[in-house]
Amino acid sequence: MQALLRASVIATLLLAAGQATAATCRDPAGFEKWLGDIEQEAIAQGISPEAVKRGLSGVTFDQSIIRKDRGQGVFKQSFEQFAGRMVSPARLKGGANMLRKHAATLARIEQRYGVPGPVLVAIWGLETDFGAVRGNLPVIRSVATLAYDCRRSEFFQAHLFDALRIVDRGDLSPAEMRGAWAGEMGQTQFMPSNYVKYAVDFDGDGRADLLHSPADVLASTANYLKGHGWVRGGGWEPGSQNFEAIRAWNRSQVYSQTIAYYATKLAGGDTSAFPSQ
Repeated sequence: MQALLRASVIATLLLAAGQATAATCRDPAGFEKWLGDIEQEAIAQGISPEAVKRGLSGVTFDQSIIRKDRGQGVFKQSFEQFAGRMVSPARLKGGANMLRKHAATLARIEQRYGVPGPVLVAIWGLETDFGAVRGNLPVIRSVATLAYDCRRSEFFQAHLFDALRIVDRGDLSPAEMRGAWAGEMGQTQFMPSNYVKYAVDFDGDGRADLLHSPADVLASTANYLKGHGWVRGGGWEPGSQNFEAIRAWNRSQVYSQTIAYYATKLAGGDTSAFPSQ
């Protein structure tokens, strides 16, 4: 959900990518030909033919993804309703446990990126319950289906090419790339283009793995916030510059407020800047 509301909509990587959509958009029967055009464009962008073949092998059009995309409702819950449900006692306890468990890693991350542990753990908890609920749909199939559809073709074509780049640079295999219906993946739900731009190998194993490595997950999330204006040492209450960085993570005001509120609770700070619960 959150990735689709982010402010950082990725620019189209190739103007020519739209040409692959023009003749066949919305006609499932034309998907295979369109995918062949995408394959050629990906290779032209410098993605290795082997990675493109691995990434696109067996990819089919998934009508259920289109139904999910069309069926999105308008987010109508108030902050009080949403935060009251999402920042539960269990999630507060889980967040406190994660702060203790990963204290050394979080300290190193804050030293490098300037983002405090409670903010990162709050995002981690809200997005996937600390990696427990990540989604299990094939990411490449999802973004390919949405790129083929006319509604947001250029946006998802960029993510499709970057999903292939993730395969090409060896971070994840196509089989490992599973997530939510719109292509969000990993323990804090990165879209493929954000994965390519912000994912870091913080545990030093040679690849940026946002599915299995908490160190990589938390550092990459911090890198994203830093890249969107996070100010070291600042607060994150509504109205602050750092709150705007959180809003770049998720443009929903209610969701962003909930991240900030949860982080403040984890940090043992003053929550009076937030609407009453």
